[in-house]
Amino acid sequence: MSGGRLFIVGLGPGPAEWMTPEASAALAEASDVVGYGPYVDRIPERAGLTKHASDNRVEVDRARRALELAEAGRSVAVVSGGDPGVFAMAAAVFEAMEAGPTGWRELDIRVLPGVSAMQAAAARLGAPLGHDFCAISLSDNLKPWTVIERRLRAAADGDFVIAFYNPASKARPGQIHEAFGLLRSLKNGSTPVAFARAVGRPDERIVLTTLAEADPGLADMSTLVLVGSSETRFLERPGDERPWLYTPRTYGAGR
Repeated sequence: MSGGRLFIVGLGPGPAEWMTPEASAALAEASDVVGYGPYVDRIPERAGLTKHASDNRVEVDRARRALELAEAGRSVAVVSGGDPGVFAMAAAVFEAMEAGPTGWRELDIRVLPGVSAMQAAAARLGAPLGHDFCAISLSDNLKPWTVIERRLRAAADGDFVIAFYNPASKARPGQIHEAFGLLRSLKNGSTPVAFARAVGRPDERIVLTTLAEADPGLADMSTLVLVGSSETRFLERPGDERPWLYTPRTYGAGR
């Protein structure tokens, strides 16, 4: 087996200071960077580095390309925004490896964690993930909508804080509206909701509202949507228009 290496790197939500030192070191070592175009664009040009940018929705194809480069002896970084193991490239690499040549399983492959969109949004908001929570992707590209509905019902029944990834895109603008319609039939209308868009970037926008009053149309693919549990609450801040959003560690303790 060749001496190639494959790093699966989480770039974090955007700001350079939210990238881990481990991820920065892997990128400095890489001879090749493979990923979705906007993520690859975040990596500075330097001598000896070759970039392999591709379009969205070709994750397994790009994973195969990265594995081929590593097999050929290259030091390859596959990049994802946020954390690579959360609805991102780590799973795609292992899918490609499982279906590919057995030699790929002998490669030196390392998954490097990053700050997820969910964590970044929670930090901006306060502490909404302070008790049990779950993450659900609203994309039905790789799973049927009936499965998403079943998981939404289960999350509401379990009274989890819910983080929505991939809430809406140009190709599927209606799912977020369907999800909110379902949750409104299952949860109290006063449940806190947050739309956290482009957290950490210049166009960051935070909107706090309630389940009854929320406009699902605010969400796009750069938005992390949080729907609270029955315990999640707003905490007013004197002199600040935007309250904190948090979920107490203790369930059922009252207010």
